[in-house]
Amino acid sequence: MTKYQELAKIFFEFSYWHEMNNVAFKPRAYQIASEAVTGLGDEVEAAWRKGGVKELKKLPGLGQKTAEKADEFFRTGHVKEYEQMKKKFPVDIWGLSRIEGLGPKHIKELYQHLKVKNLDGLKRALASGKIKSLPRWGEKSQERLSRQLQMMVEASDRQLLGYVLPVADKIVTELSKIPGVSRCTYAGSIRRKQETIGDIDLLATSKDPRKVMDAFVSLPQVETVHEKGKTRSSVRLKIGIDADLRVVPDNVYGATLQYFTGDKKHNVMLREYALSKGYTLNEYGLFTLIRKKGKHESGKLIVCKTEEEIYEKLKMETPPPELRVGGEEIAAAQKHKLPNLIPYGSIKGDFQVQTDWSDGALSILDMAKEAKKRGLDYMVVTDHTKSLAFINGLDEKRLARQGKEIDKLNKTLKGFTILKGTECDVHKDGSLDLSDEALAKLDWVGISIHSHFKLPRAEQTKRLVKAISHKYVDCVFHPTCRIIGKREPIDLDMDEVIAAAKKYNVALEINSFPERSDLRDVLVRAAIRAGVKITINSDAHAPEHFDFLPLGIAIARRGWATKADVLNTKSVKELLAWKAKKRKK
Repeated sequence: MTKYQELAKIFFEFSYWHEMNNVAFKPRAYQIASEAVTGLGDEVEAAWRKGGVKELKKLPGLGQKTAEKADEFFRTGHVKEYEQMKKKFPVDIWGLSRIEGLGPKHIKELYQHLKVKNLDGLKRALASGKIKSLPRWGEKSQERLSRQLQMMVEASDRQLLGYVLPVADKIVTELSKIPGVSRCTYAGSIRRKQETIGDIDLLATSKDPRKVMDAFVSLPQVETVHEKGKTRSSVRLKIGIDADLRVVPDNVYGATLQYFTGDKKHNVMLREYALSKGYTLNEYGLFTLIRKKGKHESGKLIVCKTEEEIYEKLKMETPPPELRVGGEEIAAAQKHKLPNLIPYGSIKGDFQVQTDWSDGALSILDMAKEAKKRGLDYMVVTDHTKSLAFINGLDEKRLARQGKEIDKLNKTLKGFTILKGTECDVHKDGSLDLSDEALAKLDWVGISIHSHFKLPRAEQTKRLVKAISHKYVDCVFHPTCRIIGKREPIDLDMDEVIAAAKKYNVALEINSFPERSDLRDVLVRAAIRAGVKITINSDAHAPEHFDFLPLGIAIARRGWATKADVLNTKSVKELLAWKAKKRKK
C-alpha cells in the first residue's frame, strides 16, 4: 500500500468511526478527504513537502483538521488519534466495508455481538450461522451477506482499470526515459481498456535489455521482484498487482505488441486467417508459409515494426485495441468496415456532476472551474433529490434556489456554461422524486434508481420503463445500478429498457466511475444498434473524478460507439437545440 493509499484508508476509517458514534458532519468531511487523497495520489505528499499544512489546505477536499492529520502522517508515519481509535475499536473497517451493504452500524454490531474484526472473522461467523440470530438481522441478511462476501472474494484477483491505468502510465513514462529505449508501451487487458485488470503487460525495444531490466526492477512502484531475466522480468507492484516487462528487437515490435494485446480468441482467429493467406503469425513475427513433407513451417520473416504493417500485409484494417476480443472485429476488418470509434478527448461537457448542495465536495463554481481546467466547455449540475435525505438531497424549493445561483454564475463565467439539472430519484412505482413543474425548468433531467434493488425482473423493468416514459426525462444514469465486486446489476429486461429509451428519445449513460462502469460495453453495443443515444459522464463528486471520463470513452469504444452516438460530444448550443427539438415531439 502506497503512502497516499494508507492516508486515504485512515481518513475512510475515521469516517466510518464517527458515523458509528453518531457524530455530526465529521463522517462526510473524512469521506471527502479520503476520496480526494485517493484521486490526487502522490500530489498530496508533494503539496506537503512544498508547504506543510498551508499547502495541503489548498488541495480540494482537505480542510484544516484533515490537513493537520495528513501533515502528522507525513512527518511521523502515523496519526495519534487514529491509533487511539484502533485501540478502542480494533476492527479492519476498510476491509469489511468493501462488502456491499455492510455499513458503519453493521460493522459495529458485528464486533459488539460476535467480535468480528476482519474478513476471516466474518467468514467464521457466517460458517457458524450466528449472524442470523443478531437483533434485526435474520436468515435473509445472513444469506445476502454470504453472497456479497463471495462476490467480493471473486473480484479480489483483479483491479479496476481506473486505478491501475495511472500507475501503468507512470511506469511507461519512466521506462521510456532510459537511454537506448526506442519504444515502450503496455499491452494486454490494460491496452484493451478492460474494466478490470489482472496484471500489467509491458513491452519495450532496446539494444541493451539488461539496462532496461535493471531500471524496471528498481522502480519506486515495485514492491518485490518475482523474476529478473535478460529480456523478461516480473515484479509485484505496491498497488497489489503483478507487472511483466519484455524487451524485444525493434524489427518484431509490431508482432509482439499485437500478440500480447489481443485476447486469446482474437489471436487464434487472426492466426487462422493468416494461414489462409499463406503466412504464419506468432509473437516473434509474421512469416511466409512453407509446406514441407505435408507440414506447414515458418519461412522468411516479414519485418513488422508496427501492428499496422501486420494487418495491412493481411489486407485488413487494424482493429483498435478495445475491439480485439475475438468477435465481429475480424470480419469487419477484413471487409474494411470497422467503425470510426469515438476518439479520446471528444467529450465537451459532463452531464452528471454533484456539488456541495448534496453530497459533492465543492461548490458549483469550484466544480465548474475544475471542469474547465480539464478542457470541458460545460457541465450539468445534477445533485440528488429529496428521497435521499441522508445526503442532503434537494427538494423543489432548494432546486429553485440552486437554479438562481447558476444563473448568476453564468453571467460571470467566460468560456464555460453551467446547466441546471438533477439526478432525480425513481420511486418504487416508477414515479419521480420531483414535481413536473420543477423538472420543466431544468436544462437536463437525469433519473436514477437508488433503492429497491431486489425487485423481481418484471416489476423492476416496469418501474424503469415508466420513469423513462416521463415527458421531461432526458437520460438514465448508471442504468443497471451495479458496483463492481460489491453489488450485482439489478434484474432488468434490457431489451425492453432499450426499446423504451428509443421510443421516448431518452439517452442511456455510461457512468465512468471505475466501480460502476455502467452501462457495460455489450449493452452500449445493443443500445447503439437500436439507435439510442449515449452519454459519457464522470459522476463527479470531487474534482479528480472528472479524470475518469476517458474510462467512459473506453467503454464506448468497446461498445463500437462513434462520436455521433454520444450526446456530450455536442457543443452546449447543439445540445440545447437537441433538447428543444426533443421537447417539441
